[in-house]
Amino acid sequence: MGERGPGHRVSGGGQAGAGAVIAHGGDLSAARRLFPGAPEPWIDLSTGINPVPYPCPPLEASLFRRLPSAADLAALREAAAAAYGARADQVVAAPGTQVLIETLPRLMQPQRVAVVGPTYAEHAAAWARAGHAVATVPDPEAAGEAAIVVVVNPNNPDGRVHDAHGLFRLAGRLSARGGLLVVDEAFADLEPVESLCPGVGPGLVVLRSFGKTYGLAGIRLGFAVAEEDLAARIAAALGPWAVSGPALAIGRAALADGAWRAEAAAGRRADSERLDRMIARAGGRIVGGTALFRCADFPNGINLFRRLGEAGIYVRRFESAPDRLRFGLPAGKAEWCRLSRVLR
Repeated sequence: MGERGPGHRVSGGGQAGAGAVIAHGGDLSAARRLFPGAPEPWIDLSTGINPVPYPCPPLEASLFRRLPSAADLAALREAAAAAYGARADQVVAAPGTQVLIETLPRLMQPQRVAVVGPTYAEHAAAWARAGHAVATVPDPEAAGEAAIVVVVNPNNPDGRVHDAHGLFRLAGRLSARGGLLVVDEAFADLEPVESLCPGVGPGLVVLRSFGKTYGLAGIRLGFAVAEEDLAARIAAALGPWAVSGPALAIGRAALADGAWRAEAAAGRRADSERLDRMIARAGGRIVGGTALFRCADFPNGINLFRRLGEAGIYVRRFESAPDRLRFGLPAGKAEWCRLSRVLR
């Protein structure tokens, strides 16, 4: 799933309608336009992607020359099912979670949709583009008579976590009237949160991101976990060979490596705590986050965004909250030192 970055028409963390332009993080060309005199190389902290990527295994040359096989896809689904606590027939692999966000609304008849926000703006935009009536609500219980409810858990950009039992109850109520609960767990892998994947049933679909956790956003891989009938409909909508052969191989190896994932969770938690201390010394007040990003309010966030940009450091800003900034994690000692100097 893409990261919303500081844009001029739709700010990160806001909701977007069908015709809105949504800016995403990771766009250093936009940073260079804003701060043409900034030193290179840029430090891109505008995304929530693990800065310590999974070490990709050696790939067979044949993966680039042939179409992905059914066996390749089945092996990836088995690995994902084991990692997420689901069954393989409940898992759909896609070329990035963003494709699933776009696909799900087109599988449903137009109806009322409630998106719990502010959150990742592509959710509301995708449902609106598909002809649904979309409203933003502050929490799941405020969804009212909406047939479809979308929740990001943990939330982007503030890291808010919703109780799993309450979400399961909501899914049951929606299912009873033919509705659907969509839970986006893009940032759940490295968090001590209860995933809904093991309890997936009618009325519930869970989205999982691969690239954020494993620091490999460029291979474009994501998953939907749903009861078998809905999973089959999603897979049919994506069509054959939706995921590339190299992505299937890398995903299978990474998802099967539980030890790496546990080490990454501990390492990124330590990094985020280090970032908290730096933000606090700079006068910031942490308002939330996950192991991969921190969100904070500053006495003068507008000037801090400019000062960081002029120093070649790109962070997320929010048009609706000008003094709020979101920081991804620096990638190494040199980046940590550069960030520390500017924040001081």
